Amino acid sequence: MDVSWTVWALTIFGLSALIAVDFFIGRKPHDVSTKEAGIWTVVWIVLAVLFGIGLMVFGESKASGEFFAGFITEKSLSVDNLFVFVLIMAKFSVPSHLQQRVLLIGVLIALVLRAIFIAAGAAVIANFSWVFYIFGAFLIYTAWKLIQEARADEEDEEFEENRLLKSIEQRFGVADRYHGTKLFIRENGKRVLTPLMVVMLAIGMTDVLFALDSIPAIFGLTQDPYIVFTANAFALMGLRQLYFLIGGLLKKLVHLSYGLSVILGFIGVKLVLHALHESGVHVPEISIPFSLTVICGVLVITTITSLIASKKTAAAEAEEARKAETAGPAEEENKTLS
Repeated sequence: MDVSWTVWALTIFGLSALIAVDFFIGRKPHDVSTKEAGIWTVVWIVLAVLFGIGLMVFGESKASGEFFAGFITEKSLSVDNLFVFVLIMAKFSVPSHLQQRVLLIGVLIALVLRAIFIAAGAAVIANFSWVFYIFGAFLIYTAWKLIQEARADEEDEEFEENRLLKSIEQRFGVADRYHGTKLFIRENGKRVLTPLMVVMLAIGMTDVLFALDSIPAIFGLTQDPYIVFTANAFALMGLRQLYFLIGGLLKKLVHLSYGLSVILGFIGVKLVLHALHESGVHVPEISIPFSLTVICGVLVITTITSLIASKKTAAAEAEEARKAETAGPAEEENKTLS
């Protein structure tokens, strides 16, 4: 889709305005209720749908389909990212009323990083079509890795700081407690980081790793930089509210990693077929409507099977607890009789 610089400027201005409104509303640290998170989650989704419809009306139907496929893919990948955000919040014991500020700044960092990666990816793709082979192979490898991680025992999973983050902490020093929304304070005449700043850096750095699979994934659905950017932006901007809305539901999505692995593997195959087609090999290419159907179908099936499995696990745990309770008095009675 041919997008003028004027449209780019208006789009960036509109997204910036939405982010400013979001920041203004959440400027005062507070505990986010389920109602508030639910309302804003719906608002961001509706805005994304309206944008997609706008692409269909004022642009092209193909562009609209690519946007929705990209948005749903990025949104599903971002839900998986929330698992890591939960670990980070727990690792640094972030007070509940500060979590929304952490996520807001983290999302802003993510948007800037994604914009850089998208620009770089678009430049590489425009000049080197063989990069699709690399993207495709990487996504297939990532899909396999996700399955391996899903099958591993993750009960003791904990966020571990990387070397860069540790070196920053050692270089600048970290305060021993949170100081509201302050990112830096002075201790003994020295300027040091607050734990809040460390958490924001951790989330921002973690998103760099997330972008390594999400950016190739969406380039597998569309090579239009405008669609790639807007799909990422709308998927990320509602992430903060989604965190509070489905925080308790995350543990129940036990099959999400399997579903995402199928999606990434599918897009990886799509990329390889596209690369072969670009090289002059006559192979079938996967259409956007079919891609959208597969992505939505996998997510629906994954959600249903996850909830069924979680319900069975909860029932089994409840039964074990009941047996333990009934076994306790019986053992005490036997000891008394003996």
